[in-house]
Amino acid sequence: MSTVAIITARGGSKRIPRKNIRPFLGKPIIAYAIQAAFGSGLFNEVMVSTDDAEIADIAQQYGASIPFLRQPKTSDDFATTADVLQEVLNQYAEQGHLFEYACCLYPTAPFVTSNLLNQAFTKLTEHRFDTVYPVQPFSFPIQRAVRLHDSKVAWFNPEHALTRSQDLEPAFHDAGQFYFFNVAAFRKSHRLITDNAGGIVISELDAHDIDNETDWQIAEMKLQLRMMTNE
Repeated sequence: MSTVAIITARGGSKRIPRKNIRPFLGKPIIAYAIQAAFGSGLFNEVMVSTDDAEIADIAQQYGASIPFLRQPKTSDDFATTADVLQEVLNQYAEQGHLFEYACCLYPTAPFVTSNLLNQAFTKLTEHRFDTVYPVQPFSFPIQRAVRLHDSKVAWFNPEHALTRSQDLEPAFHDAGQFYFFNVAAFRKSHRLITDNAGGIVISELDAHDIDNETDWQIAEMKLQLRMMTNE
């Protein structure tokens, strides 16, 4: 059984320049994903898909391989994660390397741990899912969400206006960290999230979406807090 970790890290991040290699609590943020992948002991290959020489150099410093650079068509703002993964798997296939399982890791996911990767792989193989990925609970019941139009508030689901929060079904969202997937199933559907996907629930302290400077600062504080809690 052959397994590859694919860390997707293009150079053209817009909202936070050089986001994928910016120092995060003392080391490039991409290093966390690389180290978690190696620490899991799951992968025959840990590689970074990038179009950027500096990202490639830093990734190699932390042990990741750069067997080929990403093509321009998968490096622009319109390329999807699935497009990037297909390119990587195709290029490996051209070199004679085929993988049964792969894990797409995002480079700005410093909360990922080796243990979580192992949990995901176990769930993927035992339940024969196409993909397994971390999910987080919404902090407030989505059934009681409201819309705002010209300052006027209205319920999305008025039938739940008086429903107690504890009586509503919990809802979850993608934590945006990684997708562990069956390569054959992905090649067939060209989709990471199919009707046969599984989730692993993680806490609000174990992930944070980083889109701006405030997000970055909050994520650093959350990871520091988790480190203190685990000491």
